[in-house]
Amino acid sequence: MEYTVQQLAELAGVSARTLRYYDNIGLLCPARGQASGYRKYGTAEVDQLQQILFYRALGFELAEISRLLTAPDYDRLCALRAHKTALTERLRQTQALLRNLNNTIQTLEGDKTMSDKEKFEGFKANLVQKNEQAYGDELRQKYGEETIKESNKKMMNLTQQEYDRFEQVGNEILEKLADAVKAKKDPAGEEGREIAQLHKEWLSFTWPKYTKEAHRGLVQMYLLDERFTAFYEKAAPGAAQFLHDAVCAFLA
Repeated sequence: MEYTVQQLAELAGVSARTLRYYDNIGLLCPARGQASGYRKYGTAEVDQLQQILFYRALGFELAEISRLLTAPDYDRLCALRAHKTALTERLRQTQALLRNLNNTIQTLEGDKTMSDKEKFEGFKANLVQKNEQAYGDELRQKYGEETIKESNKKMMNLTQQEYDRFEQVGNEILEKLADAVKAKKDPAGEEGREIAQLHKEWLSFTWPKYTKEAHRGLVQMYLLDERFTAFYEKAAPGAAQFLHDAVCAFLA
């Protein structure tokens, strides 16, 4: 079956303007209808739009979606299975937050009592889910399925005091990176060693086992993967490179 822009927009629950934008950027282009000769969307385009909307629902940027859909090794069935896994995990995390919310309401109403650990379980689960969504595939390829599972388990078992320190250290790293880069400090100097030590401490909250090789490999990934790079570049341009160099000097 073939669809006009307006027909497909109504079918998919998106705006015609969105479809025209996808066409303009080359993400989803209509084909020429066999019968009418006009540009219309066929089965292949409908399937591709479904994939685009799955990726969008999972928070992917349009540029990343385009890269995935045009990759030589793209496999629609594998992509759908990955979507299912990601959405199942998101559902699990949402259910954890709902349980937390319901238990908190019941506690305030006097029907039950929550431990301090229980009060934050949903939020830690949400952080795990976000990390999985953003970096899960790459980290599994580098460290293996079992290591990532153990890391997520360790995160979920953090006490509130440990979790607070985990967040505090993460913020300190970004702040000190920004100051060091702006002041043009030497990554192998005192400031760099302090940042590297903080980064090691930060990793200790979630890594089942620390090794110098794994630490060195992680900061190398910060430079090779633009998403990791972008996270640290928010502190200051060049922050990812500074962190890499500081850790490598610290571990030498």
